[in-house]
Amino acid sequence: MMGLSRASLASVEERFNVVAAGADLTALSQDLFAVAGLLDREHGLRRALSDPSRPAEQKAQTARVLLEGKIGEAALETTIAAVAAKWTRAGDVADALERVAVIAAAASAEAAGQIDDVEDELFRFGRIVASNAELRRFLGDAAVTAERKAEFLRSLLGDKVAPVTSLLVVQAVAHPRGRSLETGLADFGHLVAAQRQRLVAVVRSAVALSDGQKQRLAALLRDSYGRDVHLNVEVDPRVIGGFSVRVGDEVIDTTIAARIEEVRRRLAG
Repeated sequence: MMGLSRASLASVEERFNVVAAGADLTALSQDLFAVAGLLDREHGLRRALSDPSRPAEQKAQTARVLLEGKIGEAALETTIAAVAAKWTRAGDVADALERVAVIAAAASAEAAGQIDDVEDELFRFGRIVASNAELRRFLGDAAVTAERKAEFLRSLLGDKVAPVTSLLVVQAVAHPRGRSLETGLADFGHLVAAQRQRLVAVVRSAVALSDGQKQRLAALLRDSYGRDVHLNVEVDPRVIGGFSVRVGDEVIDTTIAARIEEVRRRLAG
C-alpha cells in the first residue's frame, strides 16, 4: 500500500467517508477486500480499470456494470471512485481498495468498542507467528490453498479475538498480495492505529445531508481540529432545521430546536 498518489487516495477516502456513514462496516470491508482480490486475479480487468488513457466515466461504468448487485452500494461507490482516480501503476486501484477495506474494518471495531483489542491482537499474533517456526511455515506455504489457511485460522482464533482481528488476520494470510505475513500484519496494524487517532463526529439533521454537504462539513471540521474527522450522520425528524455536531464531549449545535430550548430556559430562569 506504499507509493499511492496522495491526491487520488484522498479522493477515494473522501468518497468512502461519505458512503460509509450508516453502512454495515463489516460487510463494506469484506466487499472491498473481495473487489481488491478480484483485481489481483483478473489482470485484464485490472489493466482496463486502471488505464490512464481511458476516460474516468468509461471505467466507472465498466465497474458499475460488472459489480452492481454483487456488492453493497457503499462498496460499489467506493470502487467507482477508485477506478475513476488517476494512478501510476495498474495495481494501485487494488491497493487503494484494500486500504479502505482495512479502514472500514477498523471503524467497525471502533463502533463496537474493540479497536484497542484489535490493535493489540494483530501485534500479538505477529509475535506468535514470528516465534513459531512450524506455524510460520504452514501459513507461508504456497502449496497450501488460501481456503485451507483461512479455515485453519478461523478455527485457531475462534472467539479468542475480536471478529475484526480474525477478518484482518485471515486476509493478511490468505491474500498476502506479494507481502510477507509480517509486513501485511504491520500494514494493517498501522491503519488500525491511525483509525484510533481519528476523530468521530456524530451529526444529527432533520433531513439527509447531500454528499457535497457532508464533504464540506468534514473539511470544516478537519480544519478546526487539525485531524481527519469521520462523520456518522443520523437523520432525526425532531431536529427542527439546522443540525448538531458532537465531537467527543463537544457539541456544536445550530438547530432551531436547540434555540427554542435555550429561550425556554431563559424564560424559566
